[in-house]
Amino acid sequence: MGALAVALLPRDAFGAAVGGFVLLCLLASLVSWRPRPTAPALVVAGFAGGVLGTASSIGGPPVALLYQHETGPRIRATLAAYLTFGGVLSLVALAAGGQIGWPQVLGSAVLAPFMAAGFALSGPLRRYLDTRWMRPCVLALSGGGAVLLIARSLF
Repeated sequence: MGALAVALLPRDAFGAAVGGFVLLCLLASLVSWRPRPTAPALVVAGFAGGVLGTASSIGGPPVALLYQHETGPRIRATLAAYLTFGGVLSLVALAAGGQIGWPQVLGSAVLAPFMAAGFALSGPLRRYLDTRWMRPCVLALSGGGAVLLIARSLF
């Protein structure tokens, strides 16, 4: 569905809507909503994250927001597995839909060293990101991604 959205929907309007939706969920979780990773919630968040991740590259927040009150190791393990599997599925769907070309491959090559650096730093830094810091980090990264997506869509 995400690859179909990329092919058929206006990119900027869709990106702004996705970013707005993520910010709305984030604000709701700050005020009163306390999401829990129950089986039905995970099905909805996984589906939404898969579609949104493929269509707008911001697929982590739906699942991350469900896990925001969990322990650091559980959040990291769950998101690592989810984002790896989801990324592979998104790439396959986008490639099958003819949505991957040299600009995307070049962009990936430019960003690969930063991904490697993040992976190398993640081991030593994880002891500082315990339960007390995980929720603020999850909320900040989700909100930051949403704001950047909205800005990219509008400007």
